Amino acid sequence: MQSGGPQQTPSLAEQVELLKQQLADAQKMAALGELVSTTTHEYNNVLMTVINYAKMGLRHKDDATRQKAFEKILNAGNRAAKITNGILGFARNRSGDFEPTDMVKLVDDALILLEREMNKYRISIERRIEENLPEAVVNTNQIQQVLLNLLINSRQAMERGGRIVIKLAFDEPGGMIELTVRDNGAGIPAEKLPHIFDPYFSTKSGPDETGKGGTGVGLSMCREIIEAHRGKIQVASTVGKGTAFTLKLPVAKSTPVTSQPTVTLGIQQNT
Repeated sequence: MQSGGPQQTPSLAEQVELLKQQLADAQKMAALGELVSTTTHEYNNVLMTVINYAKMGLRHKDDATRQKAFEKILNAGNRAAKITNGILGFARNRSGDFEPTDMVKLVDDALILLEREMNKYRISIERRIEENLPEAVVNTNQIQQVLLNLLINSRQAMERGGRIVIKLAFDEPGGMIELTVRDNGAGIPAEKLPHIFDPYFSTKSGPDETGKGGTGVGLSMCREIIEAHRGKIQVASTVGKGTAFTLKLPVAKSTPVTSQPTVTLGIQQNT
């Protein structure tokens, strides 16, 4: 038997917060499912590389050919490890903890996860990274989710291919790390720009051929995440020229870290 008096009904505010958290969890799982689908094809390419070069090494007995086969197999194995680490990084840290984070590594992990998709749609990536960037105090999982959302939006804005510029800089007077994602896509009409962070407002007619986008939830969730970090998200756009989103995130009060550029196959990485 149940004891006690009548159960207390959660307040409307509590119910709204619960629903928002459930929506955030559902969106994260959907994003993870999309990434798994994308990277499954990449894993198949890696496995085919390993198998083909292993066969070549077995067929040929000379040292030069075998050395080449071993190097190709090693490179493919390293590539698979990077993809695995990127997915695990996205899947772990489901808590709300904030910690000092190397933003260069966060960007590189996101690019690894989306490399095949960007290549498929003929999107080139240019990195503009300041040296000796300090770490930012963030929830790594949440900020990577925001970055992936912005990168996918940029890709969708360039139906015939194009270029995405990712910039990381340190605003020392403001104590912020600035992460900018800029594309040369279709742009957003001026009358729609003030509403893009509104829940369920979308500039798209629906999901694209990959099933991504069109719900109007993504950018609204991005803004909530950034504001929870005591940061800012800004947008500038010109029709026919492209769109730029800038994230401003608090810097960790520690010694600046130096991140070495990561070489990612198929992606241009300028510093």
